[in-house]
This record gives sequence, C-alpha cells and structure tokens, in this order.
Amino acid sequence: MHNVRHMPHAQAADNDGLSSNRAPHDAEAEALVIGAIMHSADAYNACAQIIDRGDIYLPAHRLIWDTVAGLVAANTPPHPVLVRAEIEKQGLLHKVDGGNLINQLGADYLPAANAPHFAEQIYETARARRYDEHANQLKAAVVRGAAGDELNALVADFNQAEQLRESTGRGPAHLVAALLNWGTFFATDFGSVQLLPGRLMGPGQQITVVGDGKAGKSLFVQEWMWRMATGQTFLGDKPQPPVRILYLDAENGQEQVQERFLSFGAGPLSMGELRYASFPPIRPLDTAGGGADLLALVKATTAELVVIDTVSRFISGPENDADTWLGFYRHTLLPLKRDRVSSVRLDHFGKDKDRGGRGSSAKTQDVDHVWELSAQGGGALTLKRTHTRTGIGPDHFALQRQAARDGDNWAVGGTRHVLMVHEPATGPAAIPGTVEHVVNVLDRAGIPNDASNRTVRLALAELQVPAGNSKIADAVAIRKGRPETPGIDRSPEAFPDPLPDPVPGTRSRNTPGTEETAGQMVPGTPGEHPGTPPVPHVPPSKRGNGEGRPEQSKAQDPLCERCGDPLHGYRLDRGYTTCLQCHAA
Repeated sequence: MHNVRHMPHAQAADNDGLSSNRAPHDAEAEALVIGAIMHSADAYNACAQIIDRGDIYLPAHRLIWDTVAGLVAANTPPHPVLVRAEIEKQGLLHKVDGGNLINQLGADYLPAANAPHFAEQIYETARARRYDEHANQLKAAVVRGAAGDELNALVADFNQAEQLRESTGRGPAHLVAALLNWGTFFATDFGSVQLLPGRLMGPGQQITVVGDGKAGKSLFVQEWMWRMATGQTFLGDKPQPPVRILYLDAENGQEQVQERFLSFGAGPLSMGELRYASFPPIRPLDTAGGGADLLALVKATTAELVVIDTVSRFISGPENDADTWLGFYRHTLLPLKRDRVSSVRLDHFGKDKDRGGRGSSAKTQDVDHVWELSAQGGGALTLKRTHTRTGIGPDHFALQRQAARDGDNWAVGGTRHVLMVHEPATGPAAIPGTVEHVVNVLDRAGIPNDASNRTVRLALAELQVPAGNSKIADAVAIRKGRPETPGIDRSPEAFPDPLPDPVPGTRSRNTPGTEETAGQMVPGTPGEHPGTPPVPHVPPSKRGNGEGRPEQSKAQDPLCERCGDPLHGYRLDRGYTTCLQCHAA
C-alpha cells in the first residue's frame, strides 16, 4: 500500500462547505475509491456492485462518481483528464475546487483490485448514517408527541428498507422515488405548462413525427431544433429561452446537414444550445447498453430534449415486433421521461399511410403525440396530430416551406417553414390534377397572372406539381382573363415598375406612350435626339396589310389589265397597260 495517499479527515472536508463531522461518513475511503475509478472501468464496475451514488456522502465525490459512470456507459476508458473535461463541459468545475480535487485524487490511486475493499467501508459507513438519520427521525417524532403506533410504523418501515437493501444491494430508494407527493402533485397546474416553441409538445413530453421520404421531415425538425436552441420564434410562436438539445442523426450525411443549416441562416457562432451527433456509435436503443449510452450522452451534454433521426436506424430488433418497441421504451424512453427529458423521434410511413408509421402499433403507445407531416405540392405542407395523450395545443398546422436558390446552391438564410396566411383551398382547388388546383398552386407561389405557358410550366416543375399542356394552357387563360389580383398581376421581369424620375431620353415600358416629345413624328414613338444616329425611314409594305390580303392601291395608280397589280416605275411613265411579268408572259 506504499502508493496509497492517506488523507486526513480535515483535509477531505466537503468542497461545498459540508463539515466532515456532520453525519457519519468515511471521506478517506471515498477519496481512495474515487481515485481508483477515475483510472479503471473495472474498478468502477466492481465498486458499483457494492455501493451506489447515494452511499457517497461528499457531493464533490458524488459528482466525479456520476461522471465516471457516464464514461463507462459510453465505453470510454476513464481517466482524470477526461473526467475534468466532462465536468468542465457541464459548467460544474467549481464543485471540484476548480479541478484541483481531480488532480489530487488522480495523482496517487489504488489498484483496481483493492478498490472494492474501501467500497465496503463506504457501504458500512452509509449504513451507520442511515441509522443515525432514522434515530433523528424517531427523536423528532417523540418531540412532537407521536403515538406509539406511529413510532412502530417508522421502525417497521426502516427495517423493511434495510432488509430490501441487504437483499438487492441497492435498497428501495430508486423505487420509492417514483411515488407521487400528493401535495406537490395537486399544487401543479399541468394545464398552464408553457409549451415548447412551435406548440408541438410540452417540456418532458415525447412525440413522433411521421412522414414519407419526400415530405422533408428532417429538414422541418432540423430548423425547428435550431430555432428552439437559439431562442428564436418558430411557426408564429413567441420566442422563449434557448433549450439544450441533443440531435442524434443516422440518416443524413454531414455535407447535407451543413447545407441545410446554412440555408436556415445558421453558422458556427449561431448554433446556440444545439449539440449534433452525426452517426453516433451508440448501441441499439432497444437494448440496455444502448439506453445507457444515450443517457450518458444526455448527461454529458445536459440536454433537455433529444432528437432521434430516424428511429429505425437506432434499433436492432424487427420493426414489426412489438417486443422491439417495448424494449425501446423500457431502456430509453422511460429513463428519459423519468428525468423529464423531452424526445422527438422521426419515423417513416408504412405501405398504408392511413395506418401511420411503419412497423408494430406498439410504437405509438408510449408517446404523448404523433404528428404526421404530408407534402401537398408547391412547398405546401400539412402537420396533423393523429394521436395525443394530453390534448394540449393545436391539432393541425398548414405550413409553407419557403426556399430560395443561389445558383446551384440554396441561398443562405433563404429556407424556412412558416404558417400559411391564406385560407386553405376548398372544392376543386383542393383536388390535385384539376385546373383549379394548378391555378391555386400558382397563386400561392406568387406566379404573376400574366405568366406565359412556358413560365408556368417551369414553375410547376420547380414546385413538383404535375400538369399536362392542356391544363397549363387552361390555367394560363383563366389567370390572364380574371380581374387583377394584388401582388401577382403583372410579371416584374417583363414589365418593371416605372422609373420615378425617368432618365432623359428614356421611357418606362409601363407608360402608355401617347405623349409627344420634341422631334416626335408619330405618337408613342420618341423623337430623335442629338448625337443619336437617325433611324432610316422604312417605306410601307406593298405586299399586304399583315392579314393575308393585298394592300389596296391608291385611286390614281393605274392597274395592270391582266393581274390588277398597280403599275409603277418606267412602265407607268411610258404608258404601259400591263406589268413586266404579264407582258413577258
């Protein structure tokens, strides 16, 4: 034991100000065990069979124990440097004397094989502490005049708890923590709980967002989470304080994720409280190991909300097997819910959309809300709540996905989801494939009324709305022939707004063009200006008036006796009665 550093009890005083003689505890044994587990996962696992975090008295030691537990659960070999980094990431370094306690306990440490011996000492001291607390409880009951039956009940409850602890190794503390405190319970107004930004869920709730592969579930949820993590408004909801979010993504490549966040307007200095794990190496979440991995990651990031994208990528069992989802709930969702950590999981529709997400129906039995996201074409989306446990909040959202391109890429800050501000289409306009639906889609997209067939065809292709040439022609005719619609009446590209102060020598193409200018020879045609080459005069056509009929000759021009064409030139001057062509014939 030459490498064991014995710490005086006075030196091992609680770093948070707790006195070493306030209650029975063994600060030296705790220090030795904590030093050992910071260097060895085996030491932690062996000690965890004897004690739990509740047996550790000093809060600073308990914080290090919890941190090592998270590293071990994530299959990360513990080390004092990693422990310090994790505690610093949580902003709790001040609870371990700025990290000095970690350095002290990690300098000299026990071999892993010796750690369980001191864990036994911690267990016995914790047992003495429980008896001490029980004795104080009895004394307090006697002082207030408790009857003998109440005292007997206190003794019986204590003895039962100790017997359970002896038989299970942990006792019922983790079980009785689930019992409701009726006073606190009925004093809580659950109906007034503030919903999270977007009004899709409340704190601590668990929801599913279901949709087909073309609906853009990830795009929607990624923007939602980014705005929630940065304290921005979303779907018309008022801004709230930023929420700490952990996003698990096993669906989208990093280049795609980067492009999306840039299109939202995000950047390296504007990600707020969002922590994003790309293809994280955690075990399946329908297993005990996977649940422990996720909880360790949640603890390391202090997340208040977890996103799982997509849930089928994080399970090992068959999707159609109810046991898969029961295991997922037991090992992952239940611990999250118990710790009041919200969760959003993304899922795909099955073959039959009317039956919701694919796989077993057990998937929807453990969530508070199920939201179905459907694309309606033209960037229009519907978000409908099909299952709810609480009924709090809206049941339906009509959304518009706005996006702008910058060349081949999406424009920075040009993508967002907003609530539709117009009434939803009804009748034929709501039925895809009808001319009315095409007109409605063009109106919602802001396509000008005077847009040509070609412009409309390109717009519909961009909006991914199928329409044949005949429907496009009918829709164009309807939109051009109806009364003016504010905002989309004329194409700004074809007819830009008039200049407020026309440049000399220029005229807006929106101006009727009936006023005269200096040197103007024909109304509507600007006159020539100094320095501008004169436009050569073009004589009127002698072959017709543009409608397929010969131009009528003037009354004084003699006509050819054979063809009726007017005579001109030398034949007219010399008195010929036929034109050159008829004479040659």
